Amino acid sequence: MPVIYTCDGKNISPPLDIIGIPFDARSLVLIMEDPDAPAGTWDHWVIYDISAKTKSVAEGEEPTGTHGKGSGDNLTYMGPCPHGGVHRYVFTLYALDEILSLPEGLKKSDVLRAVRGHILEEAQLTGRYGRKI
Repeated sequence: MPVIYTCDGKNISPPLDIIGIPFDARSLVLIMEDPDAPAGTWDHWVIYDISAKTKSVAEGEEPTGTHGKGSGDNLTYMGPCPHGGVHRYVFTLYALDEILSLPEGLKKSDVLRAVRGHILEEAQLTGRYGRKI
């Protein structure tokens, strides 16, 4: 991942293009996580109830939706900031057949429990970022 999107840069979200959303999708969920974090997967970004009509997320912008809570108690994007070594940062987008209508601030595990049985399509994008400490 380019440094601008990390804690060593501007710590802003990268631009994302969203294509191939099923015509019957009612909402989207976006999750960014670091599965290589030493204490277990670190959740950087959790957003649900994004409009299924969303075609892109501009650089440095938050998609319109309901923000969940990341591992750092963040409600907005938290860029990569590994404590040494190269880590993977996985963006997963889910297209759902319903709007979740959940309150703000839920953890990823709560959101994933709510989407069970409602996922129409799923896509992933993985970036890598490393630091020497």
